[in-house]
Amino acid sequence: MNGATRVHVIEWDWWDRFRTARLWLYRMPPETFAVQDAGAGYYVSRDTVTPLECVEVDDVLQLHRSAGIELRITDDLWPLWDRVVSSTLEFSGVRLRNTRPPLRPSSAYALLPRR
Repeated sequence: MNGATRVHVIEWDWWDRFRTARLWLYRMPPETFAVQDAGAGYYVSRDTVTPLECVEVDDVLQLHRSAGIELRITDDLWPLWDRVVSSTLEFSGVRLRNTRPPLRPSSAYALLPRR
């Protein structure tokens, strides 16, 4: 690890989509938002809100670097995921159901709803 306090991991099958995706950032008024999951960075508002600003994010890789987020790309996410969920680390697994099946057995993979 290079001193990063956060790591994002994707599979190589998603690399081209990650690299070429158009990503939009909506800045919201913070007053009505509350933390839903601090580890994952999820905030929710029970009130209807209007975005303050909508900005296209044009260089996701540079934003990772600037934020000190380590990006890892792997053929098989599951060995790392199995280690993370059995550790004391805070973690979030967004869209795990879109991963490819593990190359070796994974107890976590068996628990996921499949698309």
